[in-house]
Amino acid sequence: MSESFIHTENLCFSYLDSEGKRESPALKGISVDIKKGEYVAVLGHNGSGKSTFAKLLNLILEPTGGRLVIDGTDLTEKELNDDLLLQLRRKVGMVFQNPDNQLVATIVEEDVAFGPENLGIPPAEIRIRVDEALEAVGMTRYAKHEPHRLSGGQKQRIAIAGIIAMMPQCIIFDESTAMLDPNGRKEVLDTIRMLNRDYGITVLNITHYMNEAALADRVLVINDGLLLLDGTPDEIFAQRDLLERVGLEVPQCADLIYRLRSLGVSLEGSAISTPEGCAAMIEAAYKKQQEGGKAHG
Repeated sequence: MSESFIHTENLCFSYLDSEGKRESPALKGISVDIKKGEYVAVLGHNGSGKSTFAKLLNLILEPTGGRLVIDGTDLTEKELNDDLLLQLRRKVGMVFQNPDNQLVATIVEEDVAFGPENLGIPPAEIRIRVDEALEAVGMTRYAKHEPHRLSGGQKQRIAIAGIIAMMPQCIIFDESTAMLDPNGRKEVLDTIRMLNRDYGITVLNITHYMNEAALADRVLVINDGLLLLDGTPDEIFAQRDLLERVGLEVPQCADLIYRLRSLGVSLEGSAISTPEGCAAMIEAAYKKQQEGGKAHG
């Protein structure tokens, strides 16, 4: 997992105002390197620039400055014509927030086939891809169903299947669980983790849920159009004060460890961000304390 898939240098973007003039930059210069097969979470408060960053990587938006390289293709040296956009969007898929806005057909399997059809894939190959994509997200039994009759989580899994059927190397999830209930959110997160673990798909999960970010290999924090932090979940969530200053919280487990340490409880290791890690750390500290008490007794 050492080969770079996405590379940016001083990446910038400014939106146009109503008069066609560039506004203040939404992204002010982000430099980052994302490896093939990585699972990266991107955090930031509303308006921080994280969704703009996602749309640049999927080429929904074109950079207004800096360098963007996707799978070895340096876009600063290329003219973004239709052929190049099609080529790159085969490599980088994107799943948006509202699943209802992504479903275009009246039958599930037809919806999953929509993307490959637009790529000009032969019908026999599309049939194989649709079946494999539905199996990958656990929705095979719903192939003949009407999408509007499915739950929010199921709809989002169908949207993901539509992207999988296009066989991308990377999928960007732009707050794809924001409109789902807890059960739907878990369904989608389980699917995201499976795609990364079993298929080696590079994942960027743009989210404002800290517990989702805790599942990633790596966390990027974007603030005011700049990359503020880059590290493992434990490294990032250990910086609770800084995160709070930029309008972000930390997972409950990391917050508990922070509070225990502030009370003088000795806990070795970094700010574990998963319930299992948190429980193990606290149990180890408790046993150590008990052993110390017996030694003095």
